[in-house]
Amino acid sequence: MGLVASLNRPGGNATGVSFQNVELVAKRLGMLRELAPGANRFVALVNPNTAFIDAIVEELQASASALGLSIEILRAGTGREIDAAFANLVQKPGVALLVGPDAVFTGRRAQIVTLAARHALPAIYYAREFAEIGGLMSYGPNLAHVYQQTGIYVGRVLKGESPADLPVVQPTKFELVVNLNTARALGIVIPNTLLAVADEVIE
Repeated sequence: MGLVASLNRPGGNATGVSFQNVELVAKRLGMLRELAPGANRFVALVNPNTAFIDAIVEELQASASALGLSIEILRAGTGREIDAAFANLVQKPGVALLVGPDAVFTGRRAQIVTLAARHALPAIYYAREFAEIGGLMSYGPNLAHVYQQTGIYVGRVLKGESPADLPVVQPTKFELVVNLNTARALGIVIPNTLLAVADEVIE
């Protein structure tokens, strides 16, 4: 997005914490393929209003190509558009869903998780908050830890440190959360390879 010159040396008046939203797309897509080996349609739900949407779509397409998959991109930025996207999504069978990272989706996670359950879709999300309310699986940084790091940086800037000298913090802790209750309800068997590396299994 051009906010900083580099992660190690921001060089301007902006710094902070990266969610690594783009960098984790390939990992999530690989996990989704492992979760739903019988799927014949891999679909990503993204918000077209996200500032880094171009980078997300490029990474999705490159990752799908590397995995030998084709991926469909569905765009939605409002509650009504999310409903319409799911209505479009389920017109053909064999769908596996990747929900792209976005603050709007986080705020509408109950709607998204409910729609995925209603249509029995295997889906992977970017934050544990989705799995905690019934989403099948999530993989990403611990948001609470990221927000804590953000607060620490705010304090350092308020005490006089220059953002130009504060490297952009990159998360070091990533969580794979699997909701076995949802898996059972959907009739999905979670591969042992995923269960073995899960940080938390919700039962």
